[in-house]
Amino acid sequence: MKHFLPICLGKTVRSLLRLARRGSALPGLIIERIDVALLPDVLGSLPRGVVVVAGTNGKTTTTKLIVEVLRAHDLKVFSNPSGSNYSRGILSSLLGQISFSGRLDADIAVLELDEGHAAAFVSAVPPRHSLILNVMRDQMDRYGEIDHTTSLLHQVAVATTRDVIVNDLDPRLHSERFLQGVDAAVSAFSASPELQPLFPGDDELLETDQRANIAIFDQTTLERIEPTPVASFDGASLPFTLSFGGSFNSLNAVAALSISRAVLGSDFDPHRASEALAHAAPAFGRGELITFKGQTIHLVLVKNPGAFRAALESYSGDGAHTMIALNDHDADGKDVSWIWDVDFAPLKSDKVQLVTGTRAPDLELRLHYDDIAVAIREPDIRRALDLFIKTPTPTLKRIYCTYTAMLAVRRTLRPGILGEAA
Repeated sequence: MKHFLPICLGKTVRSLLRLARRGSALPGLIIERIDVALLPDVLGSLPRGVVVVAGTNGKTTTTKLIVEVLRAHDLKVFSNPSGSNYSRGILSSLLGQISFSGRLDADIAVLELDEGHAAAFVSAVPPRHSLILNVMRDQMDRYGEIDHTTSLLHQVAVATTRDVIVNDLDPRLHSERFLQGVDAAVSAFSASPELQPLFPGDDELLETDQRANIAIFDQTTLERIEPTPVASFDGASLPFTLSFGGSFNSLNAVAALSISRAVLGSDFDPHRASEALAHAAPAFGRGELITFKGQTIHLVLVKNPGAFRAALESYSGDGAHTMIALNDHDADGKDVSWIWDVDFAPLKSDKVQLVTGTRAPDLELRLHYDDIAVAIREPDIRRALDLFIKTPTPTLKRIYCTYTAMLAVRRTLRPGILGEAA
């Protein structure tokens, strides 16, 4: 009962925030300050340990898919489903599920971690399994250069006790330097040679030389995407479907399968895994289809050049009426010069109705250099969204948005639903 009083305080604050319909990591921040042992004590007691998902792009979606696959195998899974990926966000999620005595009714925890906070987390809670998705230039005002981000993820791999799964398409993640000091078994997820051009790494985006890497022989591979995605492993093929699109999400699903295989071992059931993927809904703000006032709106989070390029290549060309929202708040990254590394040419076949957000003028100028005309520039996201919704169109409406812009849009489209870190 040593955590009783901090848990009572945290649960009270969390309840008050929910009554006010506000999502916040404040309860977790309070616990983080007054009871540093709570998180390692609770998560360290789980019989099947902790799975950590880290990397630049795809963490939230991949984490959700892993959770669905493991639950389909009858495991009780704790996760941070809203994507609040600091320790305080995990603690806030934990407060909604633990008893006052500090007991969590779960077999395993599957947690996505922010790159900048992952190293501190794993020093307190060493993961049994970790999945390292990719390393891309992202929010350089927060993370610095890409080699620093790689070093942070290296600390996650070194702290892992049983299995480390890396992206075989990212040479930084299976270099000799990255794997140095890693005692856990190393395996990988990948894509067939024909599909690899769909998933360029940071070096390929910037047309720089790739580094030498170490061959990893235990792989789960995305063999094809159309007409139905197929994964292969151990000489077998597994067709699967997703309820949401995007070629990058097919690769996320293969990543989820790879670590699920590591966690479950001989208990892994391909049929259960395939069924779980088919029924998984898109993660919060990541490809959601939201019906609002009789219209279907596709919400797509984009936060760096790699994510934006992948989304454009996956979704553009269907004639969707498009709005792009670009903010530069702390959670987005203050430096938005990354938009100049995005090739917006795929948008030429769509209709860009509006640009919005705190950096809407910068975005309009960038689109101008790719000969993409913008119908309306409205920096206020709420007013822009109102204009976007009022414009009648026969096609799908799509909104590409950075992180805080996504939260603002979603609060309007789904009022009363708590946001991240709820």
